[in-house]
Amino acid sequence: MLRKNRLFTPGPTPILPAAQTAMASFSLHHRTADFRALFSRVLADMKEFIGTRNDVLVLASSGTGVMEGSVSNLTSPGDKVLVLTAGKFGERWCDLAKAFGCAVEVLSAPYGETFSLEDVRQKLTPEIRAVYLQATESSTGARHDVKGLARLVRAQGDNTLLVVDAITGLGTTHFDVDGWGIDVIIGGSQKALMIPPGLAYCAVSERAWARMETAKSPRYYFDFRKERKAAAKGESAFTPATSLFAALGAALDFVRQMGNGDLVAGREALINNAELAAEMTRAGAAALGLKLFSPACPAAALTAIHAPAGIDSGAIVKEFRETFAAVVANGQGEMKGKLFRIAHLGFYDYLDTIGILAALELVLATVTGKPVEYGAAVRAAQEVYARTAAAHVMGAR
Repeated sequence: MLRKNRLFTPGPTPILPAAQTAMASFSLHHRTADFRALFSRVLADMKEFIGTRNDVLVLASSGTGVMEGSVSNLTSPGDKVLVLTAGKFGERWCDLAKAFGCAVEVLSAPYGETFSLEDVRQKLTPEIRAVYLQATESSTGARHDVKGLARLVRAQGDNTLLVVDAITGLGTTHFDVDGWGIDVIIGGSQKALMIPPGLAYCAVSERAWARMETAKSPRYYFDFRKERKAAAKGESAFTPATSLFAALGAALDFVRQMGNGDLVAGREALINNAELAAEMTRAGAAALGLKLFSPACPAAALTAIHAPAGIDSGAIVKEFRETFAAVVANGQGEMKGKLFRIAHLGFYDYLDTIGILAALELVLATVTGKPVEYGAAVRAAQEVYARTAAAHVMGAR
């Protein structure tokens, strides 16, 4: 049969067609009035997408660039920071903080799990200058309790800043950034916003801006103060990724359309879409006798699933690609071969979810050599969708 290449990875994710068109047709120079108008409009819309009144920066980099910037801009060598890690991206926070000479206190949870709030409370001392964590640990499919963790950090007062990598969390999880007191929240373009890699963004609190005036770590390209000053004039401090800005504007317009002209409502609809696709996928996996890797704290951005006993998850990833031209993600690091990951963030819909579960049934039959009840995963997913749709109709009455 004809095969269409489809991404089911937690980044890059499928590109919005309108964003592709915007990129292909964009030709403005970045130091012109027209581009400044686009730049300023996108920054204003990003505030609504993130859900904040704080200033938002958008930089030409991957998400890791802004992660680095949120260490270099907020710390001085020797500062004590707390890193909460439960996967490969939590470990990245450790590496970044050490690279800038911080004294790193680490609280680890096993892969696939989350943190005890009491354990976090015990680690939070007045000497801790910043706390770094993920909203969603996309290496394991786990989601952390940002609201509960923020409450603990804010109880420490303004001395301790909270920095959240929400690169796969924004657009898949409901946040009250200002109400919870998140000082820096970070996102990436190739995730829920449905455009290619190359832009990273963050919202920065006034507490964090004040800290930058005393922080002593070196910074140049990722100097957030330079970017804030330039953004006030509708520009970036350095050359922006102009065509990606056009794509980002198109993506934000699409999200606004999801909310019938209201960007905030569209953001909520985008999150609910990911939540529903994730619930459908979890139900489908369970119907096939598969086990979730993060059953107690599953994310909406993606679902991580254990490979069947005796099966290398790489064989599942390979069969998806070779038979259906569908790309799902293997495990990372020591989790490679043990789990596979199916994404839900961004430009995925009901038919995408049903299709990947139908393919999963055939993939399992091939790689295990055992009978599979065809339609079991699809039926379980449809039942979830039908219940949700019925509840939505009842709620609208």
